Amino acid sequence: MNLLYEEGGDIKIATVQSATGSGDSESWQATSLSGKKIKLKAKEVWLRFEKPEAQAVMDEALVLSKDIDLQLLWDCAPEEEFGLVEVSLEYFGAQATIAQQAALAIALQGAPVFFRRKGRGRFQRAPLEQLQAGLAALERKQKELEQQSVWQQELVAGIFPEALKSSAKQLLFSPEKNTSAYKALIAACTETGESPAQLMIRCGAIESPLAYHQGMFLKAHFPNGAAHHANIGVDQSVYDAAIAELPLAEVQAFSIDDAGTTEIDDALSVTELPGGGHRMGIHIAAPGLAISKDDPLDQVARNRMSTVYFPGDKITMLPDSVIEQFSLDEGAPRPALSIYVDIDPDGVANRDTLQMRAEMVPMVANLRLENIEHLVSEESLVDEAASYPYRKELAILWRAAKLLHAGRQEKRIANGLRAEQLGVIDPNALARDFHFQIQDRDGVQRIEIIPRQRGSILDTIVAEWMIFCNSASGQLLADHGLPGLFRTQKGWGPLRTRMQTTPGPHEGLGLDYYAWCTSPLRRYSDLVNQWQLIALAKHGVTAKMVAPFPPRDAALMGIAADFESCYQAYGEFQDRLEKYWCLRWIAQEGDAKTVYVRHLKEGMSRVEPVPLHLPIPEIANHPRMTRAEVIVSDVDLLQLSAAVRVLEIEAKPESGAKAAEETEEDANPD
Repeated sequence: MNLLYEEGGDIKIATVQSATGSGDSESWQATSLSGKKIKLKAKEVWLRFEKPEAQAVMDEALVLSKDIDLQLLWDCAPEEEFGLVEVSLEYFGAQATIAQQAALAIALQGAPVFFRRKGRGRFQRAPLEQLQAGLAALERKQKELEQQSVWQQELVAGIFPEALKSSAKQLLFSPEKNTSAYKALIAACTETGESPAQLMIRCGAIESPLAYHQGMFLKAHFPNGAAHHANIGVDQSVYDAAIAELPLAEVQAFSIDDAGTTEIDDALSVTELPGGGHRMGIHIAAPGLAISKDDPLDQVARNRMSTVYFPGDKITMLPDSVIEQFSLDEGAPRPALSIYVDIDPDGVANRDTLQMRAEMVPMVANLRLENIEHLVSEESLVDEAASYPYRKELAILWRAAKLLHAGRQEKRIANGLRAEQLGVIDPNALARDFHFQIQDRDGVQRIEIIPRQRGSILDTIVAEWMIFCNSASGQLLADHGLPGLFRTQKGWGPLRTRMQTTPGPHEGLGLDYYAWCTSPLRRYSDLVNQWQLIALAKHGVTAKMVAPFPPRDAALMGIAADFESCYQAYGEFQDRLEKYWCLRWIAQEGDAKTVYVRHLKEGMSRVEPVPLHLPIPEIANHPRMTRAEVIVSDVDLLQLSAAVRVLEIEAKPESGAKAAEETEEDANPD
């Protein structure tokens, strides 16, 4: 005997091997058509038959079920609940064969729009209104499937459907996975073996791998776009009121930056003191005078947390109009928060003379590294005949900077760290600073990557005095019991460097206190600290009563955590885009390029002229900084990968290179 039953939504047939019981309690040991041993109870069986043979019935039923008119079957079915045998008599007549009845079972089971299931082998036809609604939904679904198929065929052929062009970026970066468009895209990718990004680039929906990398970043961090709203800014009346009572500083300040810097937020001044010595001024742009905690501009800055830098462009934390108001551009007095310290004729700074003032600072020059760096040397700084701007002031700043650096190294050694050498350690060492210059030539973007050795006299002057400013700011906050965002480093491990709201040492820099404050136009941590410092500058010992963030402020702790996370993500994006342009540099002259690399660690090496790191297992067991000549080919700008073939490995790494390559986090504070 054969039994017709349902399992997992499918109609199946099994052949009985043995039976027990009788009537409603009867059960059978049976073998399914697939050979599976099963046990069936009477209530689970829809139909029993001796002949024809089980497989023949199933084969014929599958064919017949496709021709069953479900509308006619619905019309034939009674209003009340019915079983398979009853409805087969209505549809096929009294002579309905076993195969026809099995076909009806398959049709009934697969037509939930027409028939409701009321139990095993029991059904009731759907009410007319529900049937009509269900049929309309099926028609829509069929049209969607047809449209999906058309889109899929177009995508496979390299044509992006016209109807999807307006939503191309959403389809790739934040798709609704239940839509026909997304299903068509995934089906096309399955057919071609491509990723969605690869297929959409091939179809022209996404311009390039660069657009993909940028789009993924914008989706995660700027879902509403990176542009600032035109109506967000500092009203001129608010700006005028903020600076109205600021005194004019009796200094001649100048900044030192590269040519690409547009957010000039720090400057220096040197003023001669009666009886010898000088007063050194570090002047920081002061948007905190006009931006208040929780106002619209603060919300913008807090949402962004930092300016995002990457080759060829940047996304600013503050609107351009605000940057123009507060950037320390030459030609006029600018609002600034100034920290002053006196140094004796030998260049030794006296921290007891620390002063801080909010004031208007005359900006007389914006010096650019490209114009004067090559002129500044130990010899020229003491040569009265040397002709370049601010030679005398730079000589004084340099002498004091060397002493500041030496003092920090004593503390580094006391912390168990090695002393950092001053200046360029090895001119042949790997460069760590690069200028990415992207030009459009005849519609094709060309990349030039210009390396720059860190450690020049001007580098050291700026670095040491900004470190001093951050250290002095941290000390002032700590001495007056004001919370802030302190950058601390203690011990070892991946979390040894962190942002916290209470003072702590930065062992790597050799400092007792360190609070970022020198870049308030481009880092939210610095703007927050500036608010606290402005309160201190204006109110002194009563600052805790008026400062935007009181001690143990939970909001400030949240800002510290958010800033760390955001700053890390922005850095990873910058690294990703730098790797993209480095690979473009590799590939722009042809399919392959021969370069020299230096082995760093664990099989990872760096290309000498550009900041491109590549895995090269062949030199994984060689000493650090081992040099090798390799061919880089098969560049994949989407996956940011390339194939590397080693041509020759040099016997020994160049002397001095290892020491030059090793760095400490935060060694370059800005």
